[in-house]
Amino acid sequence: MVGFILKRLVQSVFVMLAVAFLAFSLFRFVGDPVSQMTGVETSLEDQARLREELGLNDPFALQFIRFAGDLVQGDFGYSFRTREPIGEMLLTRLPATLELGTVALLISLAVGIPAGIYTALRPRGLVSQSILIGTLIGVSIPTFVIGILLIFLFGVQLGWLPTYGRGDTVEIGWWRTSLLSVDGLRSLVLPALTLGLFQLTLTMRLVRAQMMEVMRTDHIRFAIARGVPWRRIRYRHALPNTMIPVVTIIGLQFGGVIAFSIVTESVFQWPGMGLLFLESIRFVDIPVMSVYLVVIAFFFVFINLLVDLIYLAIDPRLRVRESA
Repeated sequence: MVGFILKRLVQSVFVMLAVAFLAFSLFRFVGDPVSQMTGVETSLEDQARLREELGLNDPFALQFIRFAGDLVQGDFGYSFRTREPIGEMLLTRLPATLELGTVALLISLAVGIPAGIYTALRPRGLVSQSILIGTLIGVSIPTFVIGILLIFLFGVQLGWLPTYGRGDTVEIGWWRTSLLSVDGLRSLVLPALTLGLFQLTLTMRLVRAQMMEVMRTDHIRFAIARGVPWRRIRYRHALPNTMIPVVTIIGLQFGGVIAFSIVTESVFQWPGMGLLFLESIRFVDIPVMSVYLVVIAFFFVFINLLVDLIYLAIDPRLRVRESA
């Protein structure tokens, strides 16, 4: 068990170093941040002095070493555009992104798992076929189109829900949440549905495929031959085996929801980290863009490590293999 954790930690360190290098090197070619920070009236001497102050004239290797070293120490640097600490900028917007991603994931699990079980147990039913067709249509439509359709229907035509922003928020220490106010919850509905629809489809189809595969295994057939009640076979024997691979996908889904919330946050003007990343692209704010990608990679690595540990805890075969 300890060897397994240490091996995963070493792998995580190398992954983070690779991501930091890619994030730092890719954004060297997106434009000159000095020209975005200054106007046409700024002299060439002032631009050169600013470039020197920002360390943009240093060799690439030295800039990367300084960037990686600051990240290890928890120093994310400063924004070229606002001169604010990037750590504070991300920390301010982190609650919005996490709440949106968590609610979207919960919606996908609350609907996707029961729907997957139902369509697996009744594959030829009319309701099951309708669900499969609906999910196929839903997964084929781009996320921003779904968001626009929801805005048009529930915001413009019916006027039931807000179409942008977080609404009223409540401060709990440094955490600003929209889950404790009615207006905040109403503002969360449309973006969470938009973001969670694709995850819902993926969860449902995965649970359906796994459930149908487990129902064809020998131990299920043996239980049927012994006369075990059908309900017990479904939910006591088949469902736990179905959920083992689903746990892995759920963890990766949460990382994907956090990473790919950019489009949803842009459509609904949700003040999260994804919207901050888009703003940094617009103003060629290289430090913010680089740190954002590293933070998202850290989410993926941490969640993947956590999922591996959960997988090891619930699957005895892995524990035996690691012990051997």
